Amino acid sequence: MTPAAPGITIIGSGFAGLCMAIKLKQAGYHDFVILEKASDLGGTWRENTYPGCACDVPSPMYSFSFALNPGWSRLFAPQDEIWAYLRECARTYGLLPHLRFGTEVLAMEYDDRANRWRVTTPDGTFTTNAVVSGTGALHVPSYPEIPGREAFAGPSFHSAHWDHSVDLAGKRVAVVGTGASAAQFVPKIAPRVESLYVYQRTPPWVIPKPDVPLRGRAAAALRTPAAHRALRAAIYWYLETRALGFAVDPRLMRVHQAFAERHLAAQVPDPALRARLTPDYTIGCKRVLLSGDYYPALQRDNVELITDRITEIRERSVLDATGRERPVDVIVYGTGFKVTDAPREQRIIGRNGLKLQDAWRDGIEAYLGTTASGFPNLFFLLGPNTGLGHNSVVFMIEAQVRYVMSCLRLLSTTKAAALDVRPGTQRAYNDRLHRRLRRLVWSDGGCTSWYLDDDGVNRAVWPGFTFEFWARTRRASAKAYELLR
Repeated sequence: MTPAAPGITIIGSGFAGLCMAIKLKQAGYHDFVILEKASDLGGTWRENTYPGCACDVPSPMYSFSFALNPGWSRLFAPQDEIWAYLRECARTYGLLPHLRFGTEVLAMEYDDRANRWRVTTPDGTFTTNAVVSGTGALHVPSYPEIPGREAFAGPSFHSAHWDHSVDLAGKRVAVVGTGASAAQFVPKIAPRVESLYVYQRTPPWVIPKPDVPLRGRAAAALRTPAAHRALRAAIYWYLETRALGFAVDPRLMRVHQAFAERHLAAQVPDPALRARLTPDYTIGCKRVLLSGDYYPALQRDNVELITDRITEIRERSVLDATGRERPVDVIVYGTGFKVTDAPREQRIIGRNGLKLQDAWRDGIEAYLGTTASGFPNLFFLLGPNTGLGHNSVVFMIEAQVRYVMSCLRLLSTTKAAALDVRPGTQRAYNDRLHRRLRRLVWSDGGCTSWYLDDDGVNRAVWPGFTFEFWARTRRASAKAYELLR
């Protein structure tokens, strides 16, 4: 059962929620709960179990800096190892007593008189001093609006909710979408199915994935903390160099694009197929994929790449814009997540009855991606414009958690009950942020992606180097906040 009035409530038990909880424990603060709607912890690494699911950031960097893992089996860890790592962190740092599984947050409302949040779950309503939202961005699947989608009579599912009870062996399978998940599961299922129809709307840029087993000297280095940290630092700075094209000038992406073009040419000798797989936008405008087996999978005899738009899904078939109807037994949607829309779906009411949907009517935004004006003592981890296209979001999570801890210390030293970022501070920060974003590759690269909202504004990605964000979030400034007593 959830305590009647925990000091701090953390929502979500993925990397973000667990990091927040660990830092609270290390600071000697134990009056908190972690609410998790599922039956186990792990966030996206619990949910996504599709064949081939793995990280696209090197394992030594895709982990907490304070909890190095010497047991990674590969340079790019598979899903089950990352999930096991998170469960081990929860045990090691004593988080299990704080976890409340099967507890979905239905609504939150700020009490202006008491300066506390009222949190409603299926078990009832309780009050708390502060809320840390660690739900992340990649947890609400996005389905395409295709006529007849609900009429399909066979099994159909999103890659984020893979139905392992469906045996794909010998089946005719349609895959809708060619994003990061599809690039991982298509090569795994292609050898098993009778026919695989891959429906591509926009081709992704793909670069080689240098995934190797960690054996010998590499494995030994991970077992030595000093060597592990040196390897982690080397990976960090290598990944950070990629931000030159993302954060400085889209023209600097030409080197990366030439690399991707060579990879495509080397793996796809057929010029007609290669042309259909060549994007017409600057690399980095959409998420860049890492794979060494995606292009070969598309060239199997039983695989067909279809670039014509789907016009209708029927009871046992898929119809494209040319009028071609392909009988299928199973449909798998690899169509990503609702990133910029998902926060608006939350039932959150702040000061003076302000609804989150109204506050974000013109687009989701926050100060340092962490606090939103009108919502005191509510902290977003991996909030607006904290995503990355070049490095590990775990780094961003740690920076944000340190900032939240700084906010909590500010409350303690000032004896204030709550803090609320000043509207002018939030406005000035986001104006600068979006002036910078408008000239970068996500907005100027000639594509439409999930980074952008309905108005074409980037609400997802940080427009700079990660060490810039680290520097900006080192300490909370009292001048940025209204202190409520």
